Amino acid sequence: MGNVLLGIWALLLGIVLIMLGNGMHFTLIGLRGGIEGFSAAELSVVTSGYFMGFLSGARITPLLIRRVGHVRVFAALGSFMSAALIAFPLVPEPWTWTLLRILIGFCMSGVYVTAESWLNHAATNETRGKVLSAYMIAQTLGIIGAQGLLTLGDAGTSVLFICASILVSVSFAPILLSATPVPAVEVARPMPLRRLFAASPLGTVGIFLLGGVYATQSGMAAVFGTQIGMGTSEIALFVAMLFAGALVLQYPIGWLSDQMDRRGLIFGAAVLGGAACLAGWTTGGSLWMLMAAAFLAGGVTTPLYALFLAFTNDTLAAEDMPAASGGLVFTFGLGAIAGPLATGWAMERTGPDAFWLVLAVTFAAIALYALYRMTRRAAPPVEETESYLNVLPTSSPVAVEAAGAWAAENAGEIEDTEEEEPEEEEPRP
Repeated sequence: MGNVLLGIWALLLGIVLIMLGNGMHFTLIGLRGGIEGFSAAELSVVTSGYFMGFLSGARITPLLIRRVGHVRVFAALGSFMSAALIAFPLVPEPWTWTLLRILIGFCMSGVYVTAESWLNHAATNETRGKVLSAYMIAQTLGIIGAQGLLTLGDAGTSVLFICASILVSVSFAPILLSATPVPAVEVARPMPLRRLFAASPLGTVGIFLLGGVYATQSGMAAVFGTQIGMGTSEIALFVAMLFAGALVLQYPIGWLSDQMDRRGLIFGAAVLGGAACLAGWTTGGSLWMLMAAAFLAGGVTTPLYALFLAFTNDTLAAEDMPAASGGLVFTFGLGAIAGPLATGWAMERTGPDAFWLVLAVTFAAIALYALYRMTRRAAPPVEETESYLNVLPTSSPVAVEAAGAWAAENAGEIEDTEEEEPEEEEPRP
């Protein structure tokens, strides 16, 4: 593992710095929006704007890379993102913020496509799983660390936005100085939703609903905290707990995924997430109960994303996996656009606690649909399923396709090993 990290440390350092800046800006939107008097509905539109841009970037960036190359695209996206972060406090108006968020979402999607293509190129079949795992851990640590940085400044000034911009600008130095040219990235055209649904109804519906959960947690948590009167440090801790839970629960859920019917595990994780959200709704304002609810609700969200990817791949031939990965990323993005809008509308009409209720209802829908699908189709034998690999919801189709290829290769190697029988020794003369 040490040799693997040695070869990609600059890329991972750059990713951590990018996530520090991007993670700061996600929470800052809710904090500063509350100071500016934006409503929950307005901030939900701003939140959804990011995922609109993210979907566009995932499709357009590969075309740009083929035209001008990785380095130029990476540098241009970094410049636009850094400028957009500084612009937020200059024009505190909801529709302007929405446009800026679309731009940042587009840039971040392009950054992921470019960085992940470099990482994928640097990995071999033997190291790809370790490289992707290290990349996902770096992303999560960056987001968690960003929440701590928020406590060092005042959201009512421009300081924190400037700090986020500086982090993003600096992050590109280690990546650009260490990265070598790679072939133009090829991303498979997403599988049509009708065909994807026919192949895996649970994977398609589940990942759409999960998109709403993830976007609501990452984009509306700070809005919820502001509206119930949390301070900046409390909101930062609240958001950090959402991602800390994912870091802790990823391994045990991943281990279970390779031991049992994944639909049962999806059901159980969704039930746990829904129960945590109901607990958050009934806390009565207890800070530590809110933190525990965030830890569990956020803790199952990221593993569920990887579970849906793995489960869908279980039902497909190897040649269909790249297109299905693109279709699932697109479906998740649609849910991520819709989720904050529904949450913002509910919070506007019934109060901030609707944040928890919308999440609980969505988790319940995932659990019930998983339970229904368990009655419609027999589970494949565990030994015939693809291997589980942690993939974050923020990943581009490049990482999702690479993870699917690794899972298929790894499962194939395990199956071949199991099928090999020891040769009988010839009797000695």
